[in-house]
Amino acid sequence: MFTLTTLLAFIGASILLILAPGPDILFVITQGISNGRKAGFFTALGLAFGNSIHTIGAALGVSIIFKTSPIAFTAFKILGAGYLFYLAYKAIKHRNDKVHLNTSAQINKKKLFAKGFVMNILNPKVALFFLAFLPQFANPETGSVPLQMITLGAIFILLVIVIFGSLGYFAGHIGDWLLKKPTCSKYLNLASAIIFIGIGINLILAHQ
Repeated sequence: MFTLTTLLAFIGASILLILAPGPDILFVITQGISNGRKAGFFTALGLAFGNSIHTIGAALGVSIIFKTSPIAFTAFKILGAGYLFYLAYKAIKHRNDKVHLNTSAQINKKKLFAKGFVMNILNPKVALFFLAFLPQFANPETGSVPLQMITLGAIFILLVIVIFGSLGYFAGHIGDWLLKKPTCSKYLNLASAIIFIGIGINLILAHQ
């Protein structure tokens, strides 16, 4: 389906894009530091699997709506920004609460996964990215284009899991040390709020 050259080019480009400084990496590292290694890892999983929705959408041509419809694009980014502002509000509200490391509770893992998942799928820029990026490595002469795009998307998701998961997990080691400080809880929550607000504003200002 893919030549070795095409596959290596896609993997190389994907790694560079994943490692590029951006809101997703900040989000994963923040969760890893403030809530522990597993929190960072499960947040990374949520962000990674959110890409599956965009992959399917790009493969089926649904994402074209966000490229051609200003109303759909605007509504989608407002929903995403609203969710981020809600997370910022929660962080500020609980800024004086003691931050603890979540290590085993299954419900917390599910919530962290869902938080990363929702944050990813409500970002129209990610949908447009997949719509623009994946087709560049698909070749109609070598098979079904939608199937090729889904395969490429799956590879991209796997790379996100490995890279973001590692960042989130090892960020927790920093958190183990930082959270011994009595004032870290307040500053970590405020830092999280600032990050959420910044990402939300950036999303609102995004152009179609």
